[in-house]
Amino acid sequence: MTNPPHPSADSAPPAGPSGLSGPSGPRAGRREWTALGVLMLPLLLVSMDVSVLYFAIPQISADLEPSGTQQLWIFDMYAFVLAGLLMTMGSIGDRVGRRKLLLVGAAAFGAASLVAAYANSPETLIAARAVLGIGGATLMPSTLAMIRTLFTDPGQRAKAIGMWSAVMTGGVALGSVMSGVLVEHFWWGSVFLVNLPAMALLLLLGPFLLPESRNPAPGRFDLLSVPLSMAAVLPVIYGIKEIPSQGWNVRYVVSVTVGLLFAALFVHRQRTAASPMLPPALFRGRGFSPAVALNLLSSFAMMGSAYFTTQYLQSVLGKSSMEAALWALLPTVLVGVAAPIAARLVQRGVNRAYVVAGGFVFAACGYGMLTVAGTDSMWLVLAAAGVIAAGIVTVMSQMMDLALGTVPAPRAGTASSVLETGAEFGGALGMALLGSIGTAVYRHEMPASASGGARETLGAALAEARLLPGRAGESLASAARDAFTSGMQAAAVAGTLLLLAASALAATTLRELRPQNPDPAPAAPTHSRH
Repeated sequence: MTNPPHPSADSAPPAGPSGLSGPSGPRAGRREWTALGVLMLPLLLVSMDVSVLYFAIPQISADLEPSGTQQLWIFDMYAFVLAGLLMTMGSIGDRVGRRKLLLVGAAAFGAASLVAAYANSPETLIAARAVLGIGGATLMPSTLAMIRTLFTDPGQRAKAIGMWSAVMTGGVALGSVMSGVLVEHFWWGSVFLVNLPAMALLLLLGPFLLPESRNPAPGRFDLLSVPLSMAAVLPVIYGIKEIPSQGWNVRYVVSVTVGLLFAALFVHRQRTAASPMLPPALFRGRGFSPAVALNLLSSFAMMGSAYFTTQYLQSVLGKSSMEAALWALLPTVLVGVAAPIAARLVQRGVNRAYVVAGGFVFAACGYGMLTVAGTDSMWLVLAAAGVIAAGIVTVMSQMMDLALGTVPAPRAGTASSVLETGAEFGGALGMALLGSIGTAVYRHEMPASASGGARETLGAALAEARLLPGRAGESLASAARDAFTSGMQAAAVAGTLLLLAASALAATTLRELRPQNPDPAPAAPTHSRH
């Protein structure tokens, strides 16, 4: 007996005794699930590289002696290049073949990891991090797009995407812990060398396990869209990432404004070009635009909560960086079960709109828990983080499944890159807006007698408190912790309201969607096993 059809936008009749499911194609077997396991390794490492320098930076600073600006670029270069090239690489994968791009990206990622591990200057390390970002930009949309090729049965695809979401989310949390363990026992370059075995395994097994797939009629590649897309993404990401820590500085506001202007030019180009990077028809598919928007909101909530919980564990509770990273792994336990449960509910006939709306409500409950957290509420904050993560992963896995099911298979790479670029924007916005709310309340709650630096950030206040004698230092530290917790509570109220609004939006926009086959022609996209 087979599972009932998953109500994604390209659902087809359920499989018969032969194991085929009409236009959806054959059900995946052991080979496809093994291939998925191979794909999860590079995905895990790409997500880990976002946070893998967390504990390595002090050793890198002592060894390479970078300037303050160079240190920032060492840390941020990977994420900036990754975000800027996602759309470009998704479009290239649809044209040249996703397996080919995946293997090229794996080779580049492995080579850059080796260079980064043995870098002898800040400039070399920054360049290696840039190449890692390029490799990551090829790997992320390719892995998600290949799930669309490997799993043509809607129910199986939903399970695979749930696993993809869990690995992606867990990798960010695992990266900082892995960094701490490796740096404690080896030298800082070891955080990059762990990438090599996984990339080697992908290069060895990928050609045999992964099918090649591409758009059989992609049209000419629009070169002008590449710089336009980067000019749209990078200034906006940069500006909104700096606002939480630096405030609404004119430089960052101008950066965001410039990015938005280029975004308008990029959109105009896509509407007028003969062969655009992002075909407008992609967004006309029923369900795709809501999926992108709701996925962006879910990323907003996830990163917004992480901004506070990380600082809470370290600065309010006084945990060391390593202790905080280990405790932060605990909430990810719920992530592993959330997406499979959501997929099973949809397969059993529950309307996807209600599953997604329920995920947002569940995450809103987590934010609600943060509104009552005090300065000594570690277990409450960890539980809240777990509830938020479980609710958000429920939403993200369903939105990715909906988006990939809505678009034709030849455009899966482009669709994946749009989803992931939207998630990058959402995460940066979550940190910027919720972080700004928390910062405003923190400054308002701090006593007027505190210095300017202590009124700016909790870290500065605690550093100053350690230099003050006796009760004066204790009083300043206690006031700063109270003020930060008040700011977290205020941001959590905003997060709760946003997620409840997102729940209503999901219930409204997704409720009337009906299954349809996005591939109008019976011919499958060009693909082969070899």
